[in-house]
Amino acid sequence: MIKLKQNVAKSLLDAISKAFGISEGLPDEVQISMMLEYPPDDSMGDLAFPCFKLSKVLRKGPPMIASAIKDVFACDGIEKVESINGYLNLFISNNYYSKLVPEILAKGSNYGKGEEGKGKTVVLDYSSPNICKPFHIGHLASTVIGYSLKKIYEFQGYDTVGVNHLGDWGTQFGKQIAAYKMWGDKATVEAGGVDELVKLYVRFHAEAEENSELDNVARAEFNKLENGDEENLALWKWFVDISVADCNKLYKKLGVTFDSYNGESFYTDKMPEQVEALKKSGLLKIDKGASIVDLSEYNMPPCLILKSDGSTLYPTRDIAAAVYRDRTYHFAKCIYVTAAAQCLHFAQWFKVVELMGYDFYDKLVHVPYGMVSIDGAKLSTRTGNVILIRDLINAAVEKVSAVMEEKNPDLENKAETAEAVGVGAIIFHYLLNSKIKDIDFVMDDALSFEGNTGPYAQYSYARTCSILDKAGDFVCDNFEISDNSEKELSKTLSRFGEVAKYAADEYEPSIISRYILDVCVAFNRFYHDCPILTAEEAVQKSRLALVKPPNIVLATALPHICLKTPRKI
Repeated sequence: MIKLKQNVAKSLLDAISKAFGISEGLPDEVQISMMLEYPPDDSMGDLAFPCFKLSKVLRKGPPMIASAIKDVFACDGIEKVESINGYLNLFISNNYYSKLVPEILAKGSNYGKGEEGKGKTVVLDYSSPNICKPFHIGHLASTVIGYSLKKIYEFQGYDTVGVNHLGDWGTQFGKQIAAYKMWGDKATVEAGGVDELVKLYVRFHAEAEENSELDNVARAEFNKLENGDEENLALWKWFVDISVADCNKLYKKLGVTFDSYNGESFYTDKMPEQVEALKKSGLLKIDKGASIVDLSEYNMPPCLILKSDGSTLYPTRDIAAAVYRDRTYHFAKCIYVTAAAQCLHFAQWFKVVELMGYDFYDKLVHVPYGMVSIDGAKLSTRTGNVILIRDLINAAVEKVSAVMEEKNPDLENKAETAEAVGVGAIIFHYLLNSKIKDIDFVMDDALSFEGNTGPYAQYSYARTCSILDKAGDFVCDNFEISDNSEKELSKTLSRFGEVAKYAADEYEPSIISRYILDVCVAFNRFYHDCPILTAEEAVQKSRLALVKPPNIVLATALPHICLKTPRKI
C-alpha cells in the first residue's frame, strides 16, 4: 500500500497541475501521500483525498477542486474516482489486490519489512526492575512495550540493542542491607529468595515510620557500599544474583530477551567524569550542600546530581549511561521506556546532556506509559499492594488448560500451548490500547478469552495453519478475487508495511495489536463467507492461496507484540 499511495500522490500532483495550470506552492508528493485517508465506509472508496488544504493556494472551494481533479486524474491500480463534498474518493481495482497475494507469498516473512534503519542502531532501555523486589504487573508494561518496540525497529531494518538497566544501586540498597543485618538470616533468604528480601524491605519501611533514625542507618550503609565496604559489597552482590535469577525465569516465560544487563552499578566508575565535566562547564552549583544544575531558565526544577553527602542520584547515573551508550553503540536513537510519572526526570537530564554539549542529546527519546493500579489502588512494594507476574501467569495458564481440556483434550504439547496462550492473553491485554492510557488492572478482564483478546488472535493464526495443513501441497497458477470478503482481506493485508512503519514512528505497539485484530476479523469473515476446502478445485486453490498471506502476516506480526504462534490450540 505504501508504493500505491506514492503512485497516487504523484498522479494527484500531476492532475492538480494539469487541472489548474499551477505547479508552484503546491504540497510535494510526500505531503500529498500523508494527506490520503482511509474512509470509514467502503462505499466511500479505498482511499480518500481531502481537498480542503488546497483551497488557499488554488483559491477555489474544495468541491470545485475535487471535481476538477477527478476529470483529469488517472493512476494504475485505481479503477474508479468519485468527487463528493470536497473529497476525492478513490476505488482500488481487484486486479491490484490480486497481484498482492503472489507478492506476499514470494516475500514471506520479509513482506512489509522496511529498510529505513539499514546501517543504524537503536538502543532500547526497558524492563529495568529494581532488584530485591518482586516482579509485579507494574513492571510488565515497560518489559513488553520495550521488547515489542525492539522487534518493531528490527523489522524496519535497524540493528537493536536491548538494555536491562537494572536498578541495582541507590539508597534503597542501604535499606535492604540494613534490614538484613538487623533481622535477616542467610538460610532463610536462600530458601525464600526475592520473597524473603521483600519481607525484609517491607518490614524496614514499617519500622522506619515509627523510628526515623533507621533512615539515617540506611543512608550510612549505602554510603559504605559506594565507598567499597567489603561486607556490604558482598551482600549487595548476593542480592543481585538472587534477583536476576528470579527475573530470568519470568523473562523466559514472557519470551523477552536482552543484549545487555548493565545496571546502574555498572556506571559507578563512569560518573566522576561527568560530574567533573559539569563542574568545568560551570553548570554545577551548590544548593544547601547538594550539587545541582539550575534549570529554572527552562521552567523546570533543578536537576540534582549529588546529594549533600556526595552520593549519586538517578540523573548522575543516567547521564553516565547515555554517554557510555553513545560511545559504545553510536546510536541513531536511545529509547527509554518508563512510566509517565518519570517524564520530568527525563526532561531534566536530557536538558542537562544538551547543556553539556553532547551532540546526541536530540537522539534521546522517552517513551512514557500510563500507570497501573489494582481496583483503583496504586501499586506499592512498600505496602505489599502488588500482583506478582508469576501468580498472574499461573492463573492464566490454569484457565487456558481447563478450556483446552474441555475443547481439545487430545492436543499435543498442551502444557506448552497453554503457557503460550495464557501469557499471550496477559500481554495482549497490556498492548491493545495506547501505551499512555492508565490501566486499572482487573484480573477477570485480563484473563477474558472473549472478544478482542490475545487468545482470539492466536486461535485465528492456528486456524490458518489448520486449513493449510489439511490442504497439503497445492499450486495456484491464476489467483483472482471474486468475493467482497476476499477483497477486504486483501485490502487489510496490503496495509501491513505501512502499519509497521507507523508503529515505529509513533513508538506505539498498540498499532500492531489493533492491526492484528483487523487481520483476524477480515480472515474469519472470509473463512465464514467463502467455503475453502469444499469448493470446486479452481476456486479451492485460489482461496487456499488467500489463506497463506494472513498466515504469513500473523506469524510475523504476533511476535512484534511478544505473542507466540502455536500452530494448534
